[in-house]
Amino acid sequence: MSLDEQSEYPSLLRSEKMSFVQLFVPTEVAHDTVLTLGELGNMQFQDLNPDVNPFQRSFVGEIRRFEEMARQIRFFYTQIRQEKEKMDITELEDTAPILTTGPLSPNTIDGLELILKEHEGRLIHMNENYQTLADRKRELTEAISVLRESAVFFEQPSIQTEIRTSLDEGAASAPLLLHQSRDHESQPSDIQLGTNLVIKFVAGVIDRSRVSTLERVLWRLLRGNLYMKHWDVQDPFIDPVTGSGTLKNVFVVFVHGESLMSKVTKVSKSLGAALYPINSDYNERSASLRRLTTQLEDVEVVLGNTVSVRHELLRKIGEKVLRWEDVVKKEKMIYETLNLFNYDVRRRTLLAEGWVPTRDIPTIRMSIRSVSEDFGSPVHPVIHEVHAPKTPPTFFRTNKFTECFQAIMDSYGTAAYGEINPGLFAVVTFPFLFAVMFGDVGHGAIVLAAALWFIRNEKRLAKAKLSELVSPFFDGRYIILLMGLFSLYTGLLYNDIFSRAMHLFESGWTFDSTERGDKALAEPTGYVYPLGVDPAWHGASNRLLFLNSYKMKLSIILGLAHMTFALCLQIPNHLHFNRRADIYLSFLPQLLFLYSLIGYLVFCILFKWSVDWSKSPTPPPSLLNLFIAMFLEPTVTIAETSPLYLYPGQGMVQIFLVCVAGLCVPVIFGGKPIYVWWKRRQSAGRRDGYVSIGQGSGVALGDDEALEYEEEGPIHGPSGDEDNHEDDEHNDNMGEMLIHQTIHTIEFCLNCISHTASYLRLWALSLAHAQLSEVLWAKVLAQYLDPVGVAGWITLAIQAPLWLGANVYILCLMEGLSAFLHALRLHWVEGNSKHFEGGGYPFKPFSFDREE
Repeated sequence: MSLDEQSEYPSLLRSEKMSFVQLFVPTEVAHDTVLTLGELGNMQFQDLNPDVNPFQRSFVGEIRRFEEMARQIRFFYTQIRQEKEKMDITELEDTAPILTTGPLSPNTIDGLELILKEHEGRLIHMNENYQTLADRKRELTEAISVLRESAVFFEQPSIQTEIRTSLDEGAASAPLLLHQSRDHESQPSDIQLGTNLVIKFVAGVIDRSRVSTLERVLWRLLRGNLYMKHWDVQDPFIDPVTGSGTLKNVFVVFVHGESLMSKVTKVSKSLGAALYPINSDYNERSASLRRLTTQLEDVEVVLGNTVSVRHELLRKIGEKVLRWEDVVKKEKMIYETLNLFNYDVRRRTLLAEGWVPTRDIPTIRMSIRSVSEDFGSPVHPVIHEVHAPKTPPTFFRTNKFTECFQAIMDSYGTAAYGEINPGLFAVVTFPFLFAVMFGDVGHGAIVLAAALWFIRNEKRLAKAKLSELVSPFFDGRYIILLMGLFSLYTGLLYNDIFSRAMHLFESGWTFDSTERGDKALAEPTGYVYPLGVDPAWHGASNRLLFLNSYKMKLSIILGLAHMTFALCLQIPNHLHFNRRADIYLSFLPQLLFLYSLIGYLVFCILFKWSVDWSKSPTPPPSLLNLFIAMFLEPTVTIAETSPLYLYPGQGMVQIFLVCVAGLCVPVIFGGKPIYVWWKRRQSAGRRDGYVSIGQGSGVALGDDEALEYEEEGPIHGPSGDEDNHEDDEHNDNMGEMLIHQTIHTIEFCLNCISHTASYLRLWALSLAHAQLSEVLWAKVLAQYLDPVGVAGWITLAIQAPLWLGANVYILCLMEGLSAFLHALRLHWVEGNSKHFEGGGYPFKPFSFDREE
């Protein structure tokens, strides 16, 4: 089926039919036309000015204008987030999204620009005033703390004796100590000790963590010629801007002379101390304290008013900032798109080119025509489809259910335009292969319940800002829904619920009442358990051996079915791209090779299951040894007494299948190159006049062959140089094809074995999941299910939630994620490698709803 034959309704089977269009837009309605196309979100524009520097394009001025407005809005967001908890702003989540914002006139944009500039200026001015007032409040608070804490020290009667004794002891060890002269003029920061000595002092506030550092530095710098006291301030200093508290200490340092005073001041400031002048006189200190307290009260009043006005402005901005952001973001996107257009001077119109879904062209035509009618313009935008030799983008129209499945396949690669989309089939195959590894009714029910909760609350959760851990689960809620449903189904087949058996029907086994030690023999009743594994196997001593063999062989059968289905998807691709020869030269040899080996192995598994070996005179053969001997000793006769005997005529069948597989290899390797060489000789003969026109009909070539014909260049006459050049080009293309086919043949033959072995992960993870579930049951909960007394019930009340939590976090989350990744690998590598060509590029339309 070609793209032209597709229905007008969207389908995930192939990419929607795309058309390359040209759009002629009058300059007066260009803005509103692009706005309408952005709201529709179904046109991918191409850059018609690839050689023009971004800073030299037509609308770079408008883009810079909106970038400045976006910067102002980011500034508002920063300010609002800093004060959001204090203001209790909730309007940010309730503003209309970008799609609901209608077209805006230039006057409206100019008004918005003035509003943003005015609000930014007011906020900056308020922030500066707020910072100045906050600094002033901090300084006043520290100065008051210095006066209050040092008051006790200065009012002590023994202060002068203590200072003199300390400095005299320092002077004995510091011969460079200089005393003040008699004619020294007393200052407020001086203390007169007797008649010969005046002591200078420095008072201030410093972080508590730096007090010991300040003390050591001053002691070493002044060689002990100082006296220092410090006190802890009990209440932390709160920064009005950041709201953080800092523990500080008040300190006073006494020294001799101006030079030492200068050193103490520099060292203190270098360590972040704030110095404040205080007077040693009691009356002066009391007056200073009253004055500073009054000033602090005034500053707090002004600061509170500033905070109230600032919060009111931020609350007003917060009610509209999201709408402003949507408008600015939309306008910037519009002008960035207009920069992709080309200006037609003769017609005085803008010319745009791009890709659109073919079935959306009528909608686009009607929408852009209504724009010019609303604008009152006599000239309408014109859109028409043109033929372009370019490859269209790939576009699959999805909904909220299929979107997550398609995203998984797109992560592997983008399908070529018109290629079969593996995402359609992954809707069923992905959750099923996951469930084969995760099959458990209990765990499947937990996964299903989680998915149903996400789906029930999807409208609320879609608007909320989810964490990085929760967001992937919400986005994949429909995948999780199907994984839970399929896990319930496979759990029923495995007869497994939290590692326990379900007795839904009567068992097909009875146990002998005569016990032999601690074991009992089981006898078949002839009744076949109708659904899944008989619950009697859960208590059998050979249960693990039986389930191992069953699940291992089942994984090989499922692997062959999945690979066969993926391989068969080559047929619609070859038919669509008109490569019918590839069906016979590539698909059929590959299918025969796969079924000659892995298909025969699956046949042996099914045949072995169908035989009642308890009534057979020979024991059941080992299929692994049988498969190995099939290649190492294909001519050895397999007698009925042989340990590899399975059915009559087995040896001849195996020899035939080995021969078929061996013959398929050269066909896969050389079939396509020989066919292309033959078609080229036929085409060359036709050009030279040796083949009649009627012979031109034949098997059509595919894209690869057609590309090679295009690379051959123009048709030349029989001159020798041109023919030689053409032959050399043919030889080069043929050599590349042979190399490609060699790699492809080796890869396919090896992958038939390796990919089949890769499907054994279905068995391995299913076994690991069941065994881990059984360990949790036996070690965490089973031994506490018969409680005795109050202590037993308390222990059960503790162990039951612990067991449930371990099942949720270990088995459902960790094991579920592991099974998810393995199912993903089986689709990407084992499945898609059989048919997926890729090489396409996704359709990315200009849309306001698309996240950048």
